[in-house]
Amino acid sequence: MDRAVFDRMAALEEVQWWFVARREILSAVISRLVKLPDDARILEAGCGTGGNLGMLAKFGHIRAFELDADARRTAEVKSGIAIAEGSIPDAVPFASEKFDLIGLFDVLEHIEDDEATLGALANRLTSDGRIVMTVPAFQWLWSRHDERHHHFRRYTRAQLADVAAKAGLHMEYGFYFNTALFPLAVASRAVKSLFRIEKADDTLPAPHVNAALRAVFAAEKHLVGRLSLPVGLSLCAVLTTNPASQ
Repeated sequence: MDRAVFDRMAALEEVQWWFVARREILSAVISRLVKLPDDARILEAGCGTGGNLGMLAKFGHIRAFELDADARRTAEVKSGIAIAEGSIPDAVPFASEKFDLIGLFDVLEHIEDDEATLGALANRLTSDGRIVMTVPAFQWLWSRHDERHHHFRRYTRAQLADVAAKAGLHMEYGFYFNTALFPLAVASRAVKSLFRIEKADDTLPAPHVNAALRAVFAAEKHLVGRLSLPVGLSLCAVLTTNPASQ
């Protein structure tokens, strides 16, 4: 990921609508769709600058790792916990530990070998553990945003389920989200492509716009586990190595 992207993430992820609403949706996913023990052991793989760690800490004891040194330092300041150096698929830390929940939030698309990555994380799950993950949806939505963020691909639900299956994982749940804003985003990307507009789309809008976008996006948390939408800008999945434990 470009250095400028990491810097914007560190500055914005506590307040910008997309980050805030996504955390609300992920919290709903974990609360409703994942059964965790009281002393749950949780790992965030590729935690970036640490914006999700506070949310995850509500569900158990947190570990995290990140490859980028500056991002690790920022995450440690935000979270108050030590962030390990590591990468996937070949340098996952905490080798002696197993986890009840692994978070992989908009990370898989940055890694060339997605199958090996999911396989490496599957090996760190407890027998009833789950991976909760998000990725950008639909390759036809590819834009300069993906290039700036150094993505390798976007996914459909079927494609992600296939990669997961090859890695020894079963998709318990898979659903698209950020759906209400889907038409607006498609139109915006088309205009930027047509007129070759290079402005980054991960900036902080005016306060009233930021609040409105957050409210619209976060409202989708009420649909988690109740209604599966046919399209969205992102895809969320819950993966397990033990489908019999559903």
